[in-house]
Amino acid sequence: MEHYDMTVHEQHKGERIDKYLTAVEADWSRTQVQQWIKEDRVLVNGNAVKANYKVQEGDAVSVHVPEPEPLDVTAEPMDLDIYYEDQDVLVVNKPRGMVVHPAPGHLTGTLVNGLMAHCDDLSGINGVMRPGIVHRIDKDTSGLLMVAKNDMAHESLVNQLVNKTVTRKYTALVHGVIPHDHGTIDAPIGRDKKDRQSMTVTRENG
Repeated sequence: MEHYDMTVHEQHKGERIDKYLTAVEADWSRTQVQQWIKEDRVLVNGNAVKANYKVQEGDAVSVHVPEPEPLDVTAEPMDLDIYYEDQDVLVVNKPRGMVVHPAPGHLTGTLVNGLMAHCDDLSGINGVMRPGIVHRIDKDTSGLLMVAKNDMAHESLVNQLVNKTVTRKYTALVHGVIPHDHGTIDAPIGRDKKDRQSMTVTRENG
């Protein structure tokens, strides 16, 4: 475990503690810092604080950074269809039939297994079973996925999705005789009352 001690200077007075820490330590992401705050790893003047605490000039801040949790995912060399890659992100085309990340019943053969063999610098924000995964698509859906190689890139991509500055489009392939050239499918989807593991069309909570 690494230990950091710092003193708040005047220019940061009034900033939220999570914003302050990401400002003084560029390698830390806000999501990461907020998790440490929840775990009482961030102390101000010897006391645990909440993420909305506003620092004051002269505050003594201590941060106990936990050791990185070892990845428990088997790296499997795969012929990944990578559309783009740089030092921060990569965009990969996931084929139909491939699960994105390991889960009970799918511990191998997932996209994450292949990514682990392709590069060893994936973000850890989503935990040890989903390194680098910013968003996902279903097993039987093919398409492009953005993958983060570090936590700062991960947080930036998530913010872009939340703020809708990244556009996602889906194409549905159908077969049979379609009597209309265009139309609207109004079928709200919600949790199935009879099977909580499944989703269904429901107007009650869809």
